[in-house]
Amino acid sequence: MDLFFILHVILQVGKLQRACLKNPVKIEASSKYSTVDTLKQQFRLVPAKYKDCYLVYILTEMSGSTSMVFTRTCASTQLLALLLRNLGLNAIPISGQMSQVQTSGALNKFKAGDCNILICTDVASRGLDIPTVDLVINYDIPSNSKDYIHRVGRTARAGRSGLAVSLVNQYEVEWFILIEQLIGKKLPEYPAVEAEVLLFLERVSDAKRISQMRIKEVAQNRKRRKEGDGDDDEVDEAV
Repeated sequence: MDLFFILHVILQVGKLQRACLKNPVKIEASSKYSTVDTLKQQFRLVPAKYKDCYLVYILTEMSGSTSMVFTRTCASTQLLALLLRNLGLNAIPISGQMSQVQTSGALNKFKAGDCNILICTDVASRGLDIPTVDLVINYDIPSNSKDYIHRVGRTARAGRSGLAVSLVNQYEVEWFILIEQLIGKKLPEYPAVEAEVLLFLERVSDAKRISQMRIKEVAQNRKRRKEGDGDDDEVDEAV
């Protein structure tokens, strides 16, 4: 086809658009992942050994907020929920290892406000009916950057504001850099004085030790039931 004819057609289409459209809006699709403007995103570089302290500090600072804390493993959801409850915080776990009945029960408690902190894996980042969330904490940084988008998308929905804080230890820096590259922005640091954070250290350490003992006790009870051919349908809950 003649090149001059093609150019002529393009020019004529452009004239037709200008003649027929009033205040046209040009919409372009973007392949870049992004987050909403009402979402405030921050990070905090923390030593791995103090991550629990920073988690408790932030949740205490945001007391009364509806929060979701994302971890990497199912075991972490149970341990952190127990730890927080031993410190007087209303937390409940949810993970892919829980039955449908247990998952529904946890969500119902969260929705009813009986527990305002949901400790979860990425199973809760999409596909579940989660109520309004004020705060999302990435206790573990996801190795897949796109999972970050789904996690923080649980807050700042329907025009509301929200806060997402990522706790980045020395082993997760590379993953966090990839997240910043994906969303196309450098995130500011969450303000905290480490000396104030470490005031929680002794209490957090004690609560973690008690939680680990409780989890071990539940596992032993479950093992004894199985060895005794008992009914294991009713699983002991650690929280």
